[in-house]
Amino acid sequence: MSGHAPPGLGEPEFFAHSHAAAPVPTAPEAQRLHLHGVLLPGGEQTDLWVADGLVRTEPVPGAVTVCRDAWILPGLVDAHCHVGLGSQGPVADEVAEAQALADRDAGTLLIRDAGSPVDTHWIDAREDLPRIIRAGRHIARPRRYIRHYAEEVEPEELIAEVARQARRGDGWVKLVGDWIDRDAGDLAPLWPSDVAAAAIAKAHELGARVTAHCFGEESVHELVRAGIDGIEHGTGLDASTIALMAQRQVALVPTLVNLENFPAFADAGEEKFPAYAAHMRALHARRFATISAAVEAGVPVYAGTDAGGTISHGLIGTEITMLAALGGADFALGSASWRAREWLGAPPLADGAGADLVVYAADPRRDPSVTRHPELVILRGRVVHPSRPA
Repeated sequence: MSGHAPPGLGEPEFFAHSHAAAPVPTAPEAQRLHLHGVLLPGGEQTDLWVADGLVRTEPVPGAVTVCRDAWILPGLVDAHCHVGLGSQGPVADEVAEAQALADRDAGTLLIRDAGSPVDTHWIDAREDLPRIIRAGRHIARPRRYIRHYAEEVEPEELIAEVARQARRGDGWVKLVGDWIDRDAGDLAPLWPSDVAAAAIAKAHELGARVTAHCFGEESVHELVRAGIDGIEHGTGLDASTIALMAQRQVALVPTLVNLENFPAFADAGEEKFPAYAAHMRALHARRFATISAAVEAGVPVYAGTDAGGTISHGLIGTEITMLAALGGADFALGSASWRAREWLGAPPLADGAGADLVVYAADPRRDPSVTRHPELVILRGRVVHPSRPA
């Protein structure tokens, strides 16, 4: 895929390294594109073409050169996102659309939706919105999670509910592993470990993977040993659980953006639940050491923002920047692009693959914060960001 831009394409550029811009092509016949730049992760100077929504490695007649001397990545992944979820629970379709557009314009072209109270399958028919891999709806116990977010069941109903959400989703199920127990006044697991293990086995029987929200120590310890496939947040990880996750390749999506809210969570619970407040502050204080230990041990770590609820969409660049501070730029970029795409089953960037690309004006390996401001976003072979001026 390497080489220099061929002469004589005969079409104007609308983004060059000078940052000059011209109108984004919108007609179907205009979506023959040529890109020149450094392709990551390989790091080689490359020419790519796009035609009929697919990547091509040979020149395409009439292609518009949309970038030169740029940095090109496979489309970004937000591996923990909630499209259709607001602070009070379900949102209207137009709000869900705005959420998906904010993620798209930030370069997120594949979303693992880690629980939504609304059916967003209508998004699948929209060529201008990111692809979504759903985990159905969160599963929690009554009065043990945020109101209106989850399907709430007692432990004896968990296996049946996991089966229902496995059918509702796209190969994932999301458990709430722990939350504040009002009687204990602190974080505590929601599910008996034997029941959780049986529910995870049922999901596997149905071809689905299971992940779980885990803040504290006990829930993540039990669920990893119960055979779970992923952990969200993971602030309670200890050395033995990290070692087991690395051995079994259990995924971790730490949502560093969300972990910054722990002090506020502690403040909100201080009066009624001082033990919980102290616990949350302690988890927050060691968050970077905990996640760094997982990275160093070889746990597969992926980028997720936890957007939805009270967290804004479109923050994948912030998450990448924070992950880079723990594991380096190449690690962080891979966790939000090529490694995450492989983990979720997206095809690699190759001739004939779908053209989902994000383009930067500077090298994100040198400055990961560049990922907060993509110059171009190409989804299904069409430039979708920046959008055409009104």
